[in-house]
Amino acid sequence: MSAQNPDPDPHQTPGLPQDGGVPPGETPPAEESTGSETGPRGDLTRGWGKAPLIVIGIVVAVFVVFFIAYAVSVAQ
Repeated sequence: MSAQNPDPDPHQTPGLPQDGGVPPGETPPAEESTGSETGPRGDLTRGWGKAPLIVIGIVVAVFVVFFIAYAVSVAQ
């Protein structure tokens, strides 16, 4: 069993000039599409922000006050 080279021989690849270059308008065979700086830049913070926690706290407090006031009014 013989191992085959996965890279084609540039001298036998159809569509390439004899000098091994790439014709205009074609992508070179081994060119990557991503750069070395991929992904988010800067540090990402984890967890909840302060504003959503404050809004959720206010909504919960309004519900608690409503149900306490309702319980007091029904108990009388």
